[in-house]
Amino acid sequence: MTGRVGVVYQPQHPAAQELAARVREIVAQEGQAVWAGSVWDVADLKANSVGLSLVVALGGDGTILRVGRVVAVHGVPLLGVNLGRLGFLSELEPGDVDAALPSYLRGDCWVEERTMVRATVRASADGPPTQSYDALNEVLVGRGGLSRIVRLSLSVDGAPYATYRADGLIVATPTGSTAYALAAGGPVLSPYVPALVLIPVAPHLSLARALVVPDQATVQVSLAADHQAVLSVDGQVDVPIDDGALVEISASPYRCRFLRRGERADFYRRLGEKLRHLRP
Repeated sequence: MTGRVGVVYQPQHPAAQELAARVREIVAQEGQAVWAGSVWDVADLKANSVGLSLVVALGGDGTILRVGRVVAVHGVPLLGVNLGRLGFLSELEPGDVDAALPSYLRGDCWVEERTMVRATVRASADGPPTQSYDALNEVLVGRGGLSRIVRLSLSVDGAPYATYRADGLIVATPTGSTAYALAAGGPVLSPYVPALVLIPVAPHLSLARALVVPDQATVQVSLAADHQAVLSVDGQVDVPIDDGALVEISASPYRCRFLRRGERADFYRRLGEKLRHLRP
């Protein structure tokens, strides 16, 4: 690969800045220009992501989610180095960087595209769209700061499906099926399955089963609540929504592109390894 390489790090991790300096050295040794910045400076990342050949993200899954939402807009591929606990989205561990990074910089790898999901908010069912948000893992429509359930009416492609009295409803991508959706009791989807998984969170006397729909489907969630609720994007961006709001959810036009070197079947091996770490 040629062009400028981005290095984005989690500044609160004690090893991140030292590792970022080492990555910059390796990029320079490969004769490529480099830009580096903090994952918390989203404006800087947005301004510098245009024209990058790839981004190396140093941190946990939260760092990769934050970086991925930005660079996916420009089709920039992402290489994750795990500085977190599990690293579901990471490709490398810190100890792999010296030996493995040059191969990725030279293009000795392939691109894995991951589905993203887009949520569009309307103040009412017949109101105009107010804002759209893209997520790599999931969006959640649910209660806000108050510990009171909300009433959520779910339709798929215009057909009413269920009404939930619950803490919320998750709409997750296959990537997000190993995150919040898994914790809520949902199934794990292969990233190569073109689908979305819908699962209620703590439903009260309501249908509790997960629903898997094609990623071409349009999901509509109508909110009824006597308090302000929230649309949560990847658990990182919270958007207040009010009673009567409609959230329309479908596959995003953007896809997050990850650099890989192993076989596609390695997903299952790595998934098994990560899930074993979750055992008490």
